[in-house]
Amino acid sequence: MKIALMETPGNIKIKEVEKPKPKDDELLVQIKHVGICGSDIHYYEHGRIGDFVVEKPIILGHESAGVVVDMGKNVKNFEIGDSVTIEPGYTCGKCEYCLSGRYNLCPDVIFMATPPYDGAFSEYVAYPAYMVFKLPKNMSTLEGALIEPLAVGIYSTDLGEAKLGQSAVILGSGAIGLCTLMSLKAKGINEIYVVDVLENRLNKAKELGATKTINAKDEDPIKVVMDFTNGEGVDMVYEAAGHPTTILQTSKFVKKGGVVVLIGMSANSVVPYDFGTLMGKEASIKTVFRYRNIYPKAIKSVADGIIPISKIVTNTFKMDEIPFAMDYSVKNKSDIVKAVIEM
Repeated sequence: MKIALMETPGNIKIKEVEKPKPKDDELLVQIKHVGICGSDIHYYEHGRIGDFVVEKPIILGHESAGVVVDMGKNVKNFEIGDSVTIEPGYTCGKCEYCLSGRYNLCPDVIFMATPPYDGAFSEYVAYPAYMVFKLPKNMSTLEGALIEPLAVGIYSTDLGEAKLGQSAVILGSGAIGLCTLMSLKAKGINEIYVVDVLENRLNKAKELGATKTINAKDEDPIKVVMDFTNGEGVDMVYEAAGHPTTILQTSKFVKKGGVVVLIGMSANSVVPYDFGTLMGKEASIKTVFRYRNIYPKAIKSVADGIIPISKIVTNTFKMDEIPFAMDYSVKNKSDIVKAVIEM
């Protein structure tokens, strides 16, 4: 089979390797679509994200979907030919976090395309069946690959306890920010302000139902939001850019008693924050680490037509174009909202 192997940061080669065989509890999935995530681009460009460092050749890509072509002897409830999406992390199942249902916090998680573990820029992937989810007949594998970023958006709005009639600001309108936007819309939140510095992303946010989009290069986003909310601010602030500037701004946007949800991860683990303003409002702050127990309802929200997830895609590439696609994604960040590989 073919794989796209990143031999060193910035250097991806298409290689031929032996196709894996599924273990007793695994499925063999022929990968059909893989999303290019910001983390993939970061590993490609910089070779690290925080403490996760690329030290040996690695296969990137963790947003994937495909078709079951083989399975281990212990696997049940799947058939050859099933369209599926893969939740890209599997855990020990025994620690306090796994046993309490908070498996995203498991210290022994094996997460695709996170050093040292390989990802899904590969024609076939063998994967534990309990973390593979069937796609309904009316869903494509393109949509299935986008369940992963959608899971982050849904989980984030769950943590923010989004309720009908509330208002929100989203800082950053990349894929995660847009998935957060669509999740809020699905939960009945109609007053949503989206802030970014890239016009194409703001246009996409407007297309997906943002009340007001604000280009922070042209306007003071805090002033604009305060003008629209009579100086009160919003119930919820979702920081999806991971930039020190936008993280610092969150306490200014939130209204008294509101909530700030930090989704984006900054390249630097230490960033300044205005806790004085936050505490003066008795507002709360929550942080997001991936997601847990979200895939089934994310799939259903797409299958039922509630969330039009495929609308975030702006660029598609073939598998043999992965080296070019990654390089293009680094050099043309302002032109791409979401890129997907068609395997």
